[in-house]
Amino acid sequence: MIRAFHRWPGLLALGLVTLLALSGAALSVFPALERIAAPQSETGLSVATLAARVQAAYLGVEQIRRAPSGQITAYWFDAGTPGAAVIDPATGQGVASADPNQTERWLTNLHRSLFLDDTGRIAMAAGAAAMLLLSISGVALVARRVGGWRNWFVRLRGPIAGRIHVEIARIAVLGLVLSASAALWMTASTFDLLPDIAASPAFPSEVSGETGRALSGIAVLKATPVMELRALNFPARDDATDVFTLKTRRGMGFVDQGTGVTLAWAELSGWAQVSEVIYTLHTGQGAAVLGLILGLSALGVPVMGASGALVWWAGRRSRPRIRGNRAAGAAQTILLVGSEGCSTWGFAATLHAALAKAGQAVHVAPMSSFAPKQYSRAERFIILAATYGDGAAPASAKGFLDRLAALDHPPAAPIAVLGFGDSGFPAYCAYAQAVSDAAQAKGWRELMPFDTVDRQSPQSFARWGRNLGLVMGLPLELAHHVMHPKATTLTLMSRRDYGAEVQAPTAILRFALPRLSLWQRLTGAGFARFQAGDLLAVMPEGSPVSRLYSLASSCRDGFVEIVVRKQAGGLCSGQLMALAKGDTMNAFLRPNPGFHPDRGRAPLILIGAGTGVGPLAGIIRGNARKCPIHLFFGMRHPDSDFLYGREMPVWKAEGRITRLVTAVSRGPKASYVQDVLRSDAVEVTRLIGNGARVMVCGGRDMAAGVADALTDILAPTGLTPALLKAEGRYVEDTY
Repeated sequence: MIRAFHRWPGLLALGLVTLLALSGAALSVFPALERIAAPQSETGLSVATLAARVQAAYLGVEQIRRAPSGQITAYWFDAGTPGAAVIDPATGQGVASADPNQTERWLTNLHRSLFLDDTGRIAMAAGAAAMLLLSISGVALVARRVGGWRNWFVRLRGPIAGRIHVEIARIAVLGLVLSASAALWMTASTFDLLPDIAASPAFPSEVSGETGRALSGIAVLKATPVMELRALNFPARDDATDVFTLKTRRGMGFVDQGTGVTLAWAELSGWAQVSEVIYTLHTGQGAAVLGLILGLSALGVPVMGASGALVWWAGRRSRPRIRGNRAAGAAQTILLVGSEGCSTWGFAATLHAALAKAGQAVHVAPMSSFAPKQYSRAERFIILAATYGDGAAPASAKGFLDRLAALDHPPAAPIAVLGFGDSGFPAYCAYAQAVSDAAQAKGWRELMPFDTVDRQSPQSFARWGRNLGLVMGLPLELAHHVMHPKATTLTLMSRRDYGAEVQAPTAILRFALPRLSLWQRLTGAGFARFQAGDLLAVMPEGSPVSRLYSLASSCRDGFVEIVVRKQAGGLCSGQLMALAKGDTMNAFLRPNPGFHPDRGRAPLILIGAGTGVGPLAGIIRGNARKCPIHLFFGMRHPDSDFLYGREMPVWKAEGRITRLVTAVSRGPKASYVQDVLRSDAVEVTRLIGNGARVMVCGGRDMAAGVADALTDILAPTGLTPALLKAEGRYVEDTY
């Protein structure tokens, strides 16, 4: 619900909000320029002294105004001709023209009303309301994404458009809330929707009729410092019934020109004082630095608008359209989806279509929108959940378990949980299993036992669907066709072969970076943006299921590189190992943001064995900032499968790697990476104590051995791999 409140005002009012923000940002500069240019009055200067100086210079002076910036302007008549000038308070003489800045006036009219008077003011007020709604809903979404207010500035992961959108929002949101709220207040004041805030006393019915009292003899003018002045109107010449009108920060009053007595005075009301503060907050008049800060916040709006539109468009393109999706309150079946990419949404679309064809009213939504009070007609809940990384919640399932835990009692309708994953990974369907376990612990009645779908298998999904149909008493056939992202043809540039002597044929395969369109370069689509540690999904001939390989290069390197070991009977590895220079294969990218190095200067401990060194080598190659990197690399024999053995000395000379520690399993003294870690326990403990991050890549058995070794090494410090994982300082990419 919050996401919808954020998305649609942003998309519908994008142009208006952007215009409002850019014009406001431009206007924020003028108060600062005026403050710099305006001659400032000396400390303690009274209104009486200033008025006397101006009157000596311009005998026919009618009014003196002081702007919040400190600029003083005088207006007069000389022989029937009006005049005006910016005044130097030290002399009372004019020093600059008082003509308004035409650019500022034009921008002000654009910003306030689009040159359309009241109609334009209403339109711009609608834009301010949209900005306020976007800011408030954005705050809620950011807090949800980062896991609470305490993590407001935690480092973000994910696609660059989404990161830019949130990074700017986290900094600019306070300024945008202030600006939008102030704009709405000022619009309400313009249309007299607020209580009467005027501070005008009744004009005195009796005056002395005397004239000619010296300004220095008027007590209220002597007692009022220029810093408090808003305006001083002089009485009309030869009119003994006229008076001085004095406006200050505190209020407004009338002063007898003959006796100097204050005839009437009205203090500013509370509403008026609030309006003064709000005017300052919105315009920056009288607070130039604040105005510039608000202007900088406003400059983030078009960037957030563009990045938000890209995020929306990418999601719209990648997520299948579900036709006939019923409202939450009208649905019999509630189908909730937890997906990191979009593949699980495809299965949800297939299930929705089959249930709808069987006469069911179905509501499909992300797991993150789970709200039991909305499902008034629900007869069953079905959850399709993928797993992100090492058992974490995928993007569209954030917060589901917290909401479930907060319930006083489970929903009355039963639940079925289906997990999606790849059994080649250690955390196979771990998040879906966690959801099933949490539902059972809550006492949520089970519709069907927990089940899984391995590697997007249409057959497993169809089998599960038939079982669901039996439970529901419906003939349910789920014919799902896996929809992969559009594959790109990659051409092999070069290959380096290793491992034949130790019966482990391995190759470093380097493919040419495909030609990119302008749209791909702008949006980061296709192969325009990737990092070492992301995944290359290779489509082998004769199989609908892709195989994932960790990338050993980034887009900055100008090529696509993977490390492949030929597996006995392996379809994909066999085809890849058979490639010669100039041959092609089809693949697409899968982001893996959980296995990227941090941007800070903390040391990195990279641990890998065999082909697991691929992404680690890519991280080292991209270490232009020369962050301290310590690599622990396990191989069979240095003469056979020392992958990247040529590059390591070069990278060390360039400062890209600090230290290389190798483990050889088929030498005179066999050792593995966990053994050399134990041998280097003192240095490993020191590095981790200094904030080092550990990244492990390779087989599951190797990763388990590394975790056991680090558990023993860190035991005296009270740290464990589990604690480091919770802090984001221990990550694995295992197979």
